[in-house]
Amino acid sequence: MNKKLSWAIIFTAAGWLLSSCKDDKANSQQAAPPPVPVNVYTVSKGKASYYDQYPATVTALNQVDLRPQVNGYLTGIFFKDGSRVKKGQKLYEIDRQQYVANYQQAQANLQVQQTNLIKAQKDADRYHELEKHDAIAKQTVDYADAALAAAEKQVVAAKANVESVQTGLRYTTIYAPFDGTIGISLAKMGTAVSAGQTLLNTISSDDPMAVDLAIDQKDLYRFAQLQKKNANANDSTFKLILPGQETYPHSGQIYLIDRAVDPQTGTIKARLLFPNKQSELKAGMTANVRILNNANTEKLLIPQKAVVEQMGEYFVYTTDGKTAHQKKVSLGARIGDRIVVNDGVTEGEQVITDGLQKLKEGAPVQLGQSKPASAPTAAK
Repeated sequence: MNKKLSWAIIFTAAGWLLSSCKDDKANSQQAAPPPVPVNVYTVSKGKASYYDQYPATVTALNQVDLRPQVNGYLTGIFFKDGSRVKKGQKLYEIDRQQYVANYQQAQANLQVQQTNLIKAQKDADRYHELEKHDAIAKQTVDYADAALAAAEKQVVAAKANVESVQTGLRYTTIYAPFDGTIGISLAKMGTAVSAGQTLLNTISSDDPMAVDLAIDQKDLYRFAQLQKKNANANDSTFKLILPGQETYPHSGQIYLIDRAVDPQTGTIKARLLFPNKQSELKAGMTANVRILNNANTEKLLIPQKAVVEQMGEYFVYTTDGKTAHQKKVSLGARIGDRIVVNDGVTEGEQVITDGLQKLKEGAPVQLGQSKPASAPTAAK
């Protein structure tokens, strides 16, 4: 091969390589995605009042199952099912005939024993008088004293029997132990009932009503401080959200905090009291308690629309002005259109609020207007 042909081949190959590089560079520039136009929000701290929400159960402060304490047939029911009853109100009556007869018999036996005691006392007094004049044997006097002592014991036993029978007679009538609401009677007229076994009804107090909730042990100190303040009826710290999502019109207050934390769950029971003049709250209802959290600590706040949820986890996109970076965050309470961030971003960072659906890690961005933080407002 001559020199001219060799140099021609070399120049041709170099030209081809140079042209190929230029084409690759042009194709690469065409393949690069354009920057995504976004708006950002500068993360800042602020003081905010909001409500923590806890699932809760409505329960009665006092509740009693009514069971008979004597056997017999039910002969009287003196209330309307589901009605309010007063303490001491007559509710049920069990057949009294047998118990009245037993009481009368016990009274008669007491009278007999008291008569015997009088006779024994007179005999003893008489024999002691004769003993002073040595007119009677000592043994006879001793027998008289023994008979007197036995008669006294018989009277004591007869009185105890009267009290026992009288108690049984009294138990034939069942009274309301406190003011409250009585349920639907489980026993009808003529039903044979057994002492301590047959459930007749249940009565529960209904004003005020208790609301029980489990709080995390880390919130125990805050609840203890709220309890010390002894919130009054006009305080809005505690609100009750009913099953239909209606807000109960009356505020509550802390009644007690249980004695110990459950080591398995790390929670402790707190009990609130709510007035219930109109009987709108019923024992056993499930509800939610909203508790105002106005702690004087600053929180990081970002717009809710800046948050992306993926598989139950929450993320935001931050930017350095050129590219987007995805960060996992831990969220707190929602306050209006913003949300508290417990962890994941820092004050001064810029989070992207628009165009999130077009973003991915490292995507180029074009910044729009940066929105500064505004003063937080209390949650409704």
